Amino acid sequence: MKLTYDPRYNVAYLRLHEKRAEVDTLKISDEINIDIAPDGSIYGIELLNANEQFRKEDDGKLLVINEATGDRAEVVLSGV
Repeated sequence: MKLTYDPRYNVAYLRLHEKRAEVDTLKISDEINIDIAPDGSIYGIELLNANEQFRKEDDGKLLVINEATGDRAEVVLSGV
């Protein structure tokens, strides 16, 4: 899994799988697109206007929480 952010276009992308085939993009809202592979698996999630979405919660930080163990990691998203 990989999260990237491009400040030139203000777009973040959460890649869940390596791209192995062409994907179809579903527009969920004006700010969210989801890429789906032919087998139905989700390839990635694109966040448009990302800086506003990241600032809405958690002061511009990405929180990674392991629900099974309660372990938490916090990443400050620079440029956001």
